[in-house]
Amino acid sequence: YFVGNSICPEELSKVLQLCEGKDVFRQMKDYLNERNLRSIALEASGITVAQFSRLKDNENLKDFELICDNSLDTAISIFRQIKTSDEIQQIKEAQLIAEKAFDHILDFIKPGKTEKDIQLELDFFMLRNGAEALSFDTIAVSGVNSSMPHGVPSDKEIENGDFITMDFGAVINGYHSDMTRTVAVGFVTDEQRLVYDTVLAAQKNALSVIRAGMSCFDADKAARDIIVNAGFGQYFGHGTGHGVGIEIHEAPNLSPRSSAILEKGNLVTVEPGIYIPGKFGVRIEDMAFITDSGGENLTKAEKSLIIL
Repeated sequence: YFVGNSICPEELSKVLQLCEGKDVFRQMKDYLNERNLRSIALEASGITVAQFSRLKDNENLKDFELICDNSLDTAISIFRQIKTSDEIQQIKEAQLIAEKAFDHILDFIKPGKTEKDIQLELDFFMLRNGAEALSFDTIAVSGVNSSMPHGVPSDKEIENGDFITMDFGAVINGYHSDMTRTVAVGFVTDEQRLVYDTVLAAQKNALSVIRAGMSCFDADKAARDIIVNAGFGQYFGHGTGHGVGIEIHEAPNLSPRSSAILEKGNLVTVEPGIYIPGKFGVRIEDMAFITDSGGENLTKAEKSLIIL
């Protein structure tokens, strides 16, 4: 909750401390009255209808306006978009754990292992090596399943000729990392190599031009145009990237529908992909820290085509 007469990012650092074991809502009432404040803003995205009803019906809060119109969500989103050097350091540490997990998994993957085997091995490695949590449910999909951008790991066994797409991340001190790599097993066809090379070219191009002052539309376009011009435009159905921080998906979004402008201090993923239904898919994802002169790539893991 945020308590105040107005909502703006500068006010979000004011914290109301509540004592456990005492009536929380009575404490809120006293705090409000002592400061002559008449409103309480709520994060609409984080409160249920039932929770809102309980607040609205609470006797201690009956004389105060409850604001649940996304205004606080917007203010917090704006506040989070510009990362401090300390926040970037936490994300770098989280990313380092994820990259160690990637190095580890390359020796683990073999024909006969299942997608779930790979998922669990990635998860256990990150948690064993310092991650306090996983950034999200790890994606590890292979063969035809890799054509689903948000596929769920299954009992499908890895086969020679498969692409395996792995999307995963670690959390350090509440801050998330996010990376995706696609690797091949045994061999690749000419079509697979063409698709992989196209996605990699698109990703590298976006990373080479992204900078403060650039529109998110143009950052997306830098990747999307290469995929479209190669004849695969219909198979790239999501945005090129999104912000990362305390939440795995934050603003700004690199998207053909975005009107936002990148600012110094933003941290965004760059993750174009091609997904051919019934065949296979490829996604490659790094994180870029936006500066005046460009984007500092926080992801150091190999992304040239790896054939295991």
